[in-house]
Amino acid sequence: MDSPIVSSAQMRAAEETAFKAGAQVEALMDKAGAGVARAVQQFFPRPGTCSVYAGKGHNGGDALVAAEQLRRAGWSIDLHLAFPDSDGSELTRKKLQALQKNEPGQISSGPTIILDGLLGLGAKSLLREPVRAAAREINKRRRDENAFVFAVDLPTGLDGDTGETDPEDCVTADFTITIGYAKHGLIVDSALDFVGRLEVVPLAELVLAETKINEVLATAHSLNALLPRRKFSAYKNQFGRIGVVAGSEGFIGAGLMTTEGALRAGAGLVELFVPKEIYPTVAAAAPAEAMVKPIRSYRDLLEETVDIWAVGPGLGTARDRELLPFIEVAEQPMVLDADALNILSQKIEILSRCRGPRLLTPHPGEMKRLFEHGKMSRAGTARHFCDQFSITLLLKGSRTIVCERERPLSYNSTGNPGMATGGMGDVLTGVCAGLAGRKLTFYDAARIGAWACGRAAEISIFNAKTSEESLLAREILAHLGEAFNDLRNPTV
Repeated sequence: MDSPIVSSAQMRAAEETAFKAGAQVEALMDKAGAGVARAVQQFFPRPGTCSVYAGKGHNGGDALVAAEQLRRAGWSIDLHLAFPDSDGSELTRKKLQALQKNEPGQISSGPTIILDGLLGLGAKSLLREPVRAAAREINKRRRDENAFVFAVDLPTGLDGDTGETDPEDCVTADFTITIGYAKHGLIVDSALDFVGRLEVVPLAELVLAETKINEVLATAHSLNALLPRRKFSAYKNQFGRIGVVAGSEGFIGAGLMTTEGALRAGAGLVELFVPKEIYPTVAAAAPAEAMVKPIRSYRDLLEETVDIWAVGPGLGTARDRELLPFIEVAEQPMVLDADALNILSQKIEILSRCRGPRLLTPHPGEMKRLFEHGKMSRAGTARHFCDQFSITLLLKGSRTIVCERERPLSYNSTGNPGMATGGMGDVLTGVCAGLAGRKLTFYDAARIGAWACGRAAEISIFNAKTSEESLLAREILAHLGEAFNDLRNPTV
């Protein structure tokens, strides 16, 4: 089930409907806080120190419940209140008392995290004291102590509808754990660096009024039904024959990573087609599970028996006259990336007459070559391009967008800045092709592919102990299996 992106008004209406149906405020707060705690433990499984910055409203109560859950799991809790003990909502005071009556826990040598529970949905972006001072302190500790900030529902100082921020002291979160549904202000372009990694704590009691869904957030809960477990009687021909057209002299790594990406996404068979002159080098370096085939001309590819094509990484543009007809005429679904997009930008009109479905996976620079969008937002760019051409678009970035005509615009929730390095797109191209070989639509293959690659990057950093600077595309490949397992078994 999709996870819609909502306005403040829609969120409040869902809460009112839940309360009228008998849901209790405290029960929802307990579920929300427990979900926040699980989200923290998803990224930091080893207990450390948790500093809680709580405001007097229910957002503060959610943070206090999360802190109590973490305390029980062995975390040391450090309290910072933006209100006197005698102030605050009755329910928040109750959660505060429950936390204060327990021992704070041993000082841990583990990570230091900060829970930002100062302000919730509906608060204005312009901060006032004492919340402003608390937000400033959170940002200082993030900078000086390398503390990781978890915003509860939304970062303090960010407007949940517009994404506008306090001009000086909006909290910069590394993770935003939003309750129920993602709010629109969290996914606008200007909010990216304040929101960080976005996770949703779903609450079954919060049901939206029936309306057309225009935007969704891709999460494990919303995607896992699209990837059922295989039947025991499964065999390789059921999972697609993928043809990878990638790599050239000096750029063989791109083709190899695309090939392994398709294999690790569950493709039944993967064939890598390369020019004859580099065949010996590629064949010696390719995964043992793949077949490497030399070709004289890319025109010959039309004669191959392939279910899904993955075309572009490391190709170069020297043989564009051979590739453009192939892109246009091939009837099989085709994932286009890198140099295939650069070649396509020379004659973009062929997208209107391609014989088969096409998934384009540009980064921002490639998108600009395909479509001059000026100062249009990323969402606007994606929609306008898909209105012009009947294709599926995966617009890469720190909140990757998947767009298709007459489908909700989908935002990815996973990933981290360590992915801003060469080879990541090559892996993603292969993963999307491999998933499409399993009979997924390009829209769903693109959403799952982006989620799984982003989650594999997170596992590499938070579980395998690499860093943002040292993260390599090969580590995404190594952790894709764990990412797919997380997709099937969400912890939040």
